[in-house]
Amino acid sequence: MLAKAVMYYGKDEKLPKQVELHAGPLTLLYEQGDIRYIRLGKSEILRRIYVAIRDRNWGTVPSVFSNVKMDIANDSFQITFDVANQQNEIDFAWRGAIQGRVDGTVTFSMNGKARSTFWRNRIGFCILHPAFLAGSSCQLEHVDGRCEQAIFPVDFVSTQPVQPFSEMKKISHQVVQGAWADVEFSGELFETEDQRNWTDASYKTFCTPLRLPYPVEIQAGTRISQSVTLRLRQEQPTSRQPAATIVSALTSGPTTSVDRNAHEIPFPDIGLGIASHGQPLSPLEIERLRSLNLHHLRVDLKLADSTYIETLHSAIRQAAALDLKLEVALLVSSRVEQELAALRKQLDTLQPRVSAWLCYPEKELFLGGSPIASVVNAARKYLTDYDPAIPFCAGTNTDLIFMKRSLPPLDRIQKICFAITPQVHAFDNASLVETLPVQGAAVASARLAGQGLPVMVSPITLKPRFNAYATAAAPALLPGELLPQVDVRQMSLFGADWTTGSFKAIAEAAADSVTYFETSGWQGVMETEQGSPLPDIFQSFPGGVYPLYHVLSDIGEFKGGSLLPVQTSHPLHVNGLLLRKGGRERMLLANYSGQPQHVVIANLLSSLSTRWLDETNLIQAMQSPEVYRQATEAFHKTRGSALELDLLPYAVARIDSH
Repeated sequence: MLAKAVMYYGKDEKLPKQVELHAGPLTLLYEQGDIRYIRLGKSEILRRIYVAIRDRNWGTVPSVFSNVKMDIANDSFQITFDVANQQNEIDFAWRGAIQGRVDGTVTFSMNGKARSTFWRNRIGFCILHPAFLAGSSCQLEHVDGRCEQAIFPVDFVSTQPVQPFSEMKKISHQVVQGAWADVEFSGELFETEDQRNWTDASYKTFCTPLRLPYPVEIQAGTRISQSVTLRLRQEQPTSRQPAATIVSALTSGPTTSVDRNAHEIPFPDIGLGIASHGQPLSPLEIERLRSLNLHHLRVDLKLADSTYIETLHSAIRQAAALDLKLEVALLVSSRVEQELAALRKQLDTLQPRVSAWLCYPEKELFLGGSPIASVVNAARKYLTDYDPAIPFCAGTNTDLIFMKRSLPPLDRIQKICFAITPQVHAFDNASLVETLPVQGAAVASARLAGQGLPVMVSPITLKPRFNAYATAAAPALLPGELLPQVDVRQMSLFGADWTTGSFKAIAEAAADSVTYFETSGWQGVMETEQGSPLPDIFQSFPGGVYPLYHVLSDIGEFKGGSLLPVQTSHPLHVNGLLLRKGGRERMLLANYSGQPQHVVIANLLSSLSTRWLDETNLIQAMQSPEVYRQATEAFHKTRGSALELDLLPYAVARIDSH
C-alpha cells in the first residue's frame, strides 16, 4: 500500500506549509524561506524572491531551516529564520529576515558566512518577474546612477544577449493604472535574464553577473550580505481586496461544429526514448507499449564510443517488436567524418527503419561556437542516400538557450529540434506547473528561429539527462542515492498531471513531434518486471505502470486526430486538453494542486462519460492497468452545455463525448 503523499507526488513527506501574508494592499505567500505570488489585488507583481546557493556545476545546495519566528498582523508581518546550506565541501550559513509594512513595502535580507572554503557559481538573491510582462515597459536604475527606459523582451529566441538588463540597483514597472512597483537590490551586482529560454515562466533578476568569471573560490569566514526591497507607489492608496474562491472554469473549444473544424490543430507524432537501464523489453512491456499507439522510439548513439553499436542493435530489436521506426540522435565528436562513415557501414548491414536523424555535436557550448554545421553537413553526406525520405533535424540536445546561441544551418535541415526539462532553476511542484504554458511558447519561438521549419521537441524529461553547464566532474553517488536524472514524481499522480499539461502546451502550439521520457524503469512510463532498485525511495510496483502511462494511452487512442484549444480561468490549478477524432471528443482534465478543485466546463457535447485517475483507484491503475482501463465509466447529461466536476488532489479526469 502506498502512502497518500507517495500517490500524490512520490515521496512520503508533507509539502512545505504556505502562509498567506499581507503588507498593506499587497498579498503574498511565505513558503520555507521564499516569498511567492506577490499581488496587488488580482495583478501579480513578482512571482518569487528566494536565496540560491549554486555550486561550481550550477547545482543547488539544499537548505535546512531552523529558528523560524513569525510575527503576523492583518496588514504587516516580520519573519526571521536561520539556514544551513551543506553539501560536499560547501558549508554556508545565513540568517534571513522578511518584513512587510502597511504601506506596501516588502524587504527581504540575508546575512551569511562561509564556514568552509569552497567554489561557488552563485550565492544570493533571485527575483522572478512573471513572464506575462513580455512587451511591458520598465525603468532601470544602474549602479553608476544612469536611468534607462527598457522593455521586457517579447521574442526569447533571438540573436540578442540573454541578459536584457544588467548592472542594476533598481527596476520599476507599472502594475495597474496609477500603481508602480520599485524593486531595489543591494550587496551585489544584479542583472536580468529571460528564463523562458529554459521554459521557466519568468524573467530572473540575479547576482553575480555572468560576464564575471566563475566558479569563484570562497574562503572560510567570508561574509555575504544582500537585500531586496519592493516598494509600491500609488497615486491613490488602495485597500486589500478580499480573496475570491477558486472555481476553475474551462472553455473547451468553439461552440458550433463549423467553428470547431476551423480551430482544429493537427495531432503531433508521439514517441518514447529507449530505456537507459539497458534491459530488453519483456513480452508484457511490449504489449503495453503497443497499446500506446506510438509513432517512434528515440535512441541516442554516442558515435565516439564503440558500444553504440550494441545500443543500436538493442534499439532495432525493440523497435521491431513494437513495429515502430527509430528516431536516431547522432552525438558526434570532433572526428565527424570517421564516425559517420563507420555508422553508415553499420546501417547498411542492420537496415533499421528510421523516422528522423537528429544531428548534434557531442559537446554543445553554452556561449556559442558549437560545430553543429559540420555535423549536419557530414550527416547529409553519409546518410542522405540511405533513405532520402528521412528528414535531417538539428537544433540542440538540451535547453532552448543553446539553439539560441548557435543556430543550425537552416537550409540544410528539414526540422528544428530542442529538448525540455522543467528543473534547471527550480524543483518544487508549483514551479514545475508554472513551466507548462511556456513549453508552448518555446515551440513557437523555435519555429520563429527556424524560419517556419517544423518543430520537434525531443526529449521531454522531468529532470535533466546530463549537466550541460558543469565546470567539473559530478560528485560520486552516495549509497542508496537516486541517480540525478531520476525524479520520484515520475511514478506519481503529479507526474500524470504534469504530462497532461505538457502535451496540451506542446500540441496546442502545433509541434510536429514530441518524445517523452523512456519506455520503462525510473525514467519511463512503467516499472520493469524486476522492480525498483531502491524500492524504499522510488516506490513503484514491479511489473506495474506509472499514472502517466494512462495519460499517454488516453492520448494515443486519438492518434491521427486533432486537438481543440482549451482556455482555463486558473491555469496553475486546473487545466485540460481536448482531443478530437472521427466525430468523437475526449477531454483530459488535470488538478495540479494538493487541494480538491471544483471545475465548470463549458462547450462540451451533451452526452458524456467520465473516468477518474486519483487516490481512490490509483493502486489498481498501476498494478492492473488493463482492468482499470476496462472499468465501467460514469455517464452524465450536461445542463446548458456545461459540466461541473469535483477533482480530488492531483486527480486526472477523462471525459468522453457520446
